[in-house]
Amino acid sequence: MSEPLVRYEAENGVARLTLDSPRNRNALSSTLVAQLHAGLRAAAADPEVRAVVLGHTGTTFCAGADLSEATSEPIDPEGPVAGRARALAGLLRALVELPKPVVAAVEGHVRAGGMGLVAACDLAVAGPKATFALTEARLGVAPSIISLTVLPRLTSRAASRYFLTGETFGAAQAETLGLVTMAADAVPEAVDELVAALRLASPQGLAESKKLVTAPVLAAFDAEADALASASARLFASEEAVEGMTAFLQRRPPRWAQ
Repeated sequence: MSEPLVRYEAENGVARLTLDSPRNRNALSSTLVAQLHAGLRAAAADPEVRAVVLGHTGTTFCAGADLSEATSEPIDPEGPVAGRARALAGLLRALVELPKPVVAAVEGHVRAGGMGLVAACDLAVAGPKATFALTEARLGVAPSIISLTVLPRLTSRAASRYFLTGETFGAAQAETLGLVTMAADAVPEAVDELVAALRLASPQGLAESKKLVTAPVLAAFDAEADALASASARLFASEEAVEGMTAFLQRRPPRWAQ
């Protein structure tokens, strides 16, 4: 049996999915992605669940791709890397398609693919210790698949800046840019307030209202997800990406930054 990396608890109409792999900063390993997907299916199937809260343990909400997993496999764009890219696309789509609102509770660092998770949630609360960065370009890849959820949240200028520079920004800036719903000093209390407001709506009202908001994002998935997954796999299997990921794991600058 796989090690539990995602905890699922349902109580008082709220399903709480907690990323619980702090040893690798809740990176998007194949196991974590599969378990998170399973948790979303469980929440969707439970008629008592009215909303989902996506949280985390440790100081990092999600560090993005599991680079140790990526660098341990053969360099083949049609191999396991392609399967992981499509699995991530499926996970993000599941968050968007879930007929129940999802609230991200962010109290730590969010990087790369983790940005896709936050952006896929309907609402997001970020605390004072939260930081955000799209670091893919620094590693020799691009935020291909997560662009489907991140780009609709950001202004055009913000997307250009942070996709290209990989700069880090905080919760207040994330709120200004539209990535998160609100920056809050006390994340649990702010999340509880949002959940209380969601409980005032009917299940049908929530599901149908969410459809209106997410329709353009799902249309983009239909049109672009396969091509973006292939592009992501090609980039991850490239020589430049291998250098970038290896340098990161070895805690040294990649050759283009020396």
